[in-house]
Amino acid sequence: MHGDTILLMTFVFALVAAFAGGLVARALRLPPIVGYLVGGLVVSPFTPGFIGDSHAMNQLAEVGVMFMMFSTGLHFSLKDLFEVKGIAVPGAILQIAVGTAAGYALALAFGWTPQAGIMLGLSVSIASTVVLIKNLTDAGLYQTHGGRVATGWLIVEDLATVVILVVLPVVFGPGETSGAELASGLAWALAKTVAFVLLMLVVGSRLLPWVLGRIARFCPAELFQLAVVVIALGTAMAAALVFDLSVALGAFLAGVVVSGSKLSHRIAAEAIPFKDLFSIIFFASVGMMVNPVTLAAHVGELIALVALIMVGKWLINMVLGVVLSAGLRGTLTVAAGLAQIGEFSFIIGQTGMALGVLSSEQYTLILGGAVVSIALNSFAFKLIDPLERWIRAHGRLAALYERHAHHFEEPASDLHGHVVVVGYGNAGRCVTEVLNNLGIPCLVVERELEVAEEAEADGLCALVGDAANSEILAHAHLDGARVLVIAGGGDAAAEVIAHEARSLAPGLHIVTRAADADGLAALVAAGANEVVRPELEGGIELMRHTMIDLGYTPRQIEGYANELRASGYEALGDGAQAARRRAFARLAASLSEVELEWVPVDAGSIAAGRTLGELDLRAQTGANAVALRRDGEVALFIDAKTRLCAGDAVGLVGTAEQVEAASRLFA
Repeated sequence: MHGDTILLMTFVFALVAAFAGGLVARALRLPPIVGYLVGGLVVSPFTPGFIGDSHAMNQLAEVGVMFMMFSTGLHFSLKDLFEVKGIAVPGAILQIAVGTAAGYALALAFGWTPQAGIMLGLSVSIASTVVLIKNLTDAGLYQTHGGRVATGWLIVEDLATVVILVVLPVVFGPGETSGAELASGLAWALAKTVAFVLLMLVVGSRLLPWVLGRIARFCPAELFQLAVVVIALGTAMAAALVFDLSVALGAFLAGVVVSGSKLSHRIAAEAIPFKDLFSIIFFASVGMMVNPVTLAAHVGELIALVALIMVGKWLINMVLGVVLSAGLRGTLTVAAGLAQIGEFSFIIGQTGMALGVLSSEQYTLILGGAVVSIALNSFAFKLIDPLERWIRAHGRLAALYERHAHHFEEPASDLHGHVVVVGYGNAGRCVTEVLNNLGIPCLVVERELEVAEEAEADGLCALVGDAANSEILAHAHLDGARVLVIAGGGDAAAEVIAHEARSLAPGLHIVTRAADADGLAALVAAGANEVVRPELEGGIELMRHTMIDLGYTPRQIEGYANELRASGYEALGDGAQAARRRAFARLAASLSEVELEWVPVDAGSIAAGRTLGELDLRAQTGANAVALRRDGEVALFIDAKTRLCAGDAVGLVGTAEQVEAASRLFA
């Protein structure tokens, strides 16, 4: 039975081990990826206990690659790709060339053959797209300019890998290969790549959204979910089987072409559970492939290889950032994101073994370098902010990266009476638009260069920098500002900004927002004067619209909302039912005001003994029944099922004519 269920057991035990490893990593404040990798090592053939089927896990891991790249395509438009092509295309090509040369030199220092050195160099030069997307997302950098450049950079590397995998068997295979055969093989691979891309962009961009739209309209929800899975995996497999491309590229293009659909947000939501589950399987499968005994025997070589992957590639990309004018923060993001290797390095290494160029020990060393670099890559992202501050403190060094960047006009030295808005997203734009119309000067602080340029194009004064991790607030003239509005970033960033602003300008009025009650308390402690909770304000608006539909007057509704706000946001949080009851009682008391007309239900009327639904009061008279008084008690929010009895009094809202018509039904 063990042999019959080895795939199921490997899948389950790997998930259990990854879950336990993730919890331990979380407790030790390490990235969860480290726990997933260790979990895979626990169930690998190279450790005591259960021996998992690493080959089967590798196949499941490919599903994780497909879903991760499909989700990436959903959020990465062709416009984004074209915008960064000037940096991503030459950057990827140069980095592959320089990285391969560095890996080749290291292999010769290890005593490897020149052929094995080329394999190591190619393996080192190609980073993992899955790891990049995961760490960009965790660091909140995926939608930034640097995140888009890094993603485009890796897409180019994926395309380059297709060419590399075509060339390797021709160059290192048995027998001699002529230049004509090599050129023919490359031309054929390029033709298939172009054909697939055109097929997806011309046909797929029209067909796939149309199919998903029809399924969403006429089929059950589970069929729509299944359609998303089929499109993601089916397109990836078609790219591999028909066009000899990577499944990652196929899945990415599938995501790109359906991202233009009106259902793109629903598609992304359906794909998230599969992406998260199988991405964990991917990292666990990587851990299963590592033989710790072999790595222990070559620990010196492993350290040198990891240093090349993480430090060497980082330095290479930092230099390329200067050459390509990628901007300081964008360069730091790319350098951190590409300081690792992953799935394509495994494929190149496996190809080297199949061609007899690499030995099993050499391949294991490449795997070990990949595992260590994946485990440590998230720490490279934590260095972005302190490194940015250090480089900007050295003006000449920072100028190398920013020499072609757009330079914003510094705020006037005598600027005062202005409002500083941190973040030019949807919320920040709403604030600045109103203030502009009122003639109140605004100063926008935005971390993303492109967004800051939009603010300047809208006629606003803008500063570029991360207000939570730089000295940018010192240039915002907070001592002369009337209000600071923190409209971007999460609660943690807003807390840092509020604390720094309060130290620079003790009398400044600070307005911000919080996701929950804990964030609200932390922001108040940091110095914020006004904290808005968008979710709770949305709840008040939902309540207001509902009560309007039920026929309550604006004065009554506003009174209820004001009572809740007057009690503080605590009255809207958990465990505050008593505060809500007090506000509700005041609402009930307001029903005696003139806006509400109480009409008695006579014993002989057609209304006595019937429900409001049976009377169809609103359709017949236009009046709304919003309350019922029975035996001295007032009931609110009555509905169509409420049955009227003789002696009741019904609270009606409407015009005098509508109330008069309803009164005749109760008489």
